[in-house]
Amino acid sequence: MIKGLHHSAYICRDSEETRKFYEDFLGLPLADAFEIEVTKSGRATKVLHSFYRMEDNSFLAFFEDPGRAHNFSDKHDFELHIALEVDADTLHEMFRRGKDAGVDTRGIADHGFIQSIYFRDPNGYVIELTTKTEDRDNDSAQQSLRAKAQKALASWQSTKPKLA
Repeated sequence: MIKGLHHSAYICRDSEETRKFYEDFLGLPLADAFEIEVTKSGRATKVLHSFYRMEDNSFLAFFEDPGRAHNFSDKHDFELHIALEVDADTLHEMFRRGKDAGVDTRGIADHGFIQSIYFRDPNGYVIELTTKTEDRDNDSAQQSLRAKAQKALASWQSTKPKLA
């Protein structure tokens, strides 16, 4: 059985620029960083792998690979975003901090079961901070949500638009 998320890794433009956003702005401490010079398949490389710890001891991780071209672009919210849970006070504080720091800050969006704010990190990724507004963690809520999700998926599969 899968226990949980250890880390999720992304490519970054510049490790120090990324550190400033994740550690200095968001408050996630830099927990580890190391160079990789040979991949597990034996390919020579020169990358830095860095990890930022969250309160639950999972990590956001980044690879800086200056020797490899990557098309960095601002990601569309639906294309890729990283959602991190915070409490309501932190959500409001980070909204203010983002605006005060001149960071692209959007929200506060009320999605019914959560409220969210959105930032764009230095790599173009959308970072969502979210706080729960209703309890969905109990067994009966989970069963109800699973049944609703299964119906929504089945409906989507039968009615989704065809690619142009």
